[in-house]
Formats: sequence, structure tokens, C-alpha cells
Amino acid sequence: MSRAGVREAVAAPSRRAVRLGRISMVWRPGLVVAHLAFAAIVFLLVCAGIGQGDYPISIGGVAQVLFGGGTDAERFIVMDLRLPRAVIGVLVGLGLGISGAITQSITRNPLASPDILGIMAGASAGAVAVIVLGGSTVIGATFGVPTAALLGGLLTATAIYLLAWRRGIEGFRLILVGIATNAILVALTSWMLVVGDIWDVTRATVWLNGSLNGRDWGDARAAIAVIAIGTVAIAMAFPLSALKLGDETARALGVRVRTSQAALLIASVLLAAMCVTAAGPIGFVAFVAPQLALRILRTAGPPLLASGLMGAALVVGSDYVARVLLPVELPVGVVTTAIGGPFLMYLIIRTNRRLSR
Repeated sequence: MSRAGVREAVAAPSRRAVRLGRISMVWRPGLVVAHLAFAAIVFLLVCAGIGQGDYPISIGGVAQVLFGGGTDAERFIVMDLRLPRAVIGVLVGLGLGISGAITQSITRNPLASPDILGIMAGASAGAVAVIVLGGSTVIGATFGVPTAALLGGLLTATAIYLLAWRRGIEGFRLILVGIATNAILVALTSWMLVVGDIWDVTRATVWLNGSLNGRDWGDARAAIAVIAIGTVAIAMAFPLSALKLGDETARALGVRVRTSQAALLIASVLLAAMCVTAAGPIGFVAFVAPQLALRILRTAGPPLLASGLMGAALVVGSDYVARVLLPVELPVGVVTTAIGGPFLMYLIIRTNRRLSR
């Protein structure tokens, strides 16, 4: 290379670094614009969903109410009756997307998501135990459905982690243990639905499909916890990015591998469990959202915030389809499963073709 070429290469502009005290990050305008576009899509879907009902309101009218305008009747309909459902949908999708991005990044496997690994099945089993067995259980009498779902998810994640541990966590072994655990918990849940009272079983079956029906501000407490947990997870973006490169490379970059893995997995489990507590097990969002965000942004691994925004768009958009576009209103989990099932088959076929080359 000539001297002029060397000088040009040295003087070539690199990505701009942004420093806030001891925190340093790279400024990437393309990713910022993409995240803003995702957020705008979520906002439009929320406005479209809120506007549908016996008293229809245009998207512009809903946006006007959200920013402090509108009539008294519109404010009551939007803020008190319809907004809680939309907010819970956004937060649940956000939490599931981030949770899936964490597990897929740590294991470096697109199949490693809370719904496939069995974490959501554990939360569901705990909640169904309270719904079906009622006050006859200690957990049911003391805690109730939300805490039972949280405990179920945490205990399941702990069992999977211990069973998969062998001088560290290897992604393929973790997935196999998770799939087996998921099958056991699904069978346990089915058994409880068989032996339970018909009325309790009906309520549990609706809840198991994942639904936003009838949600109000009182149901948003668990979903609001997603904001705090998700913020902690996003703050650990650097250790997560290092873990994507492998354990040895992460250690070379100064990351405490075991501590970071444990903290991130705990955050992922808490996110998934809180989402199940708020709206039931909405399937395949944690699996699909990170993969869609990765393919759209073309990043090296599932981006956390973009995966969360994609999850929010999937949940809110699926809820709109389930309520408005279908002839009969269905739980949102039915629509997300209809989307996620074919995507799972596509991913498996694509992986098999790539390995057979």
C-alpha cells in the first residue's frame, strides 16, 4: 500500500464514541433510527388497538387523548377502559423479547428461549396449581396466582440450571434438559386440568392460552416490574455481548463469566415469570422476537432493546388481529403460537440445510 493509502486508512473516520463519566459507548446512527422506527410502530399499533371497540376512535384521536387532549368521554374510554390492556401488552412483549434475547445470546442458540426451555411452563404449572387446587394448597392460601407463577418459573429455572451444569453451561445440553423439563411440566399441568373442578379448569385453560382480556390497572403491577428488570438487563449489555463471543474471549475482555451468566439468566427468568404472571403464557414471542430483530438489524447477536420492541409489536399486533380481524375473538396467545410455529419449522429446516452443506 502506498503512503497516501496508509494515511487515508489511518485518517478514515471510525464510529464515534460517546462517554458519560466512566461509561463509554459507540454512536451508531443507523441502529438509533431503527429503534425509533420500532418504537413508532409499537405506538401506532397501540393507538390502532385502543381505537377499536363499541365506541370507535381514530388513531389520531387516540394519540390526541394520550397527549392530554380529547373529550371527557374519549379520555374515560381510552385512559380507564382500554389503555391498561395495551400497556400490559406492550410491557409483556417487551419483557418476553428481552428475556429471549438474553437466553439465546448466552447459549448462542436461537432455540434457547424461555418458552422452549420450560421456564414459562414452570410458571404456568405453579399458577394452574393455585387456580385448580384453590385454597387447599399452602401457596394458594398464602400467595395466590401471581406469586405461584413466579415461584414456579424460578424453581424450574434453578432445576434446569443444576441439571445442565457440568463444569459450566453448554448451550446444547441446556436446551435438551429444558425441552425434557418442559415436557414433564406440560404433562403435570395436563394432569391438574383432568383432576380439577370443571369451572376452575375452564378458567385455567383460558389463562393457559395467554390473554389480555379484562385487564385493568390492578393487573399491571407485575407488568410494571418488567421495566425495572429490563433496565438492569440492558445495563449488562457489555457482558452479554462479550459472552456471545465465547467464555474464553469474555474472560480475556475482563468479564466474570459465571457471575455474569448467573445474573443475566436470573434477569431472564424474572422477566419471563413476571410476563406469565401478568398475562399468562403467551407462546413463541420470546423465541421469535429476538430472531426477527437480529435479521432486520443484521447484528452479530439478538439486540436486547430491539428484541423487546419487536416483542411488544408482536403482542400488541397479535392482540389486534385476535380482537378485530378474526371473526371470533381469541386469546392473543393463539395468534402468537400460529406465528411462532411456522417460524420454528423454518428455522429448523434452514439450520439443517446449512449443516448438511
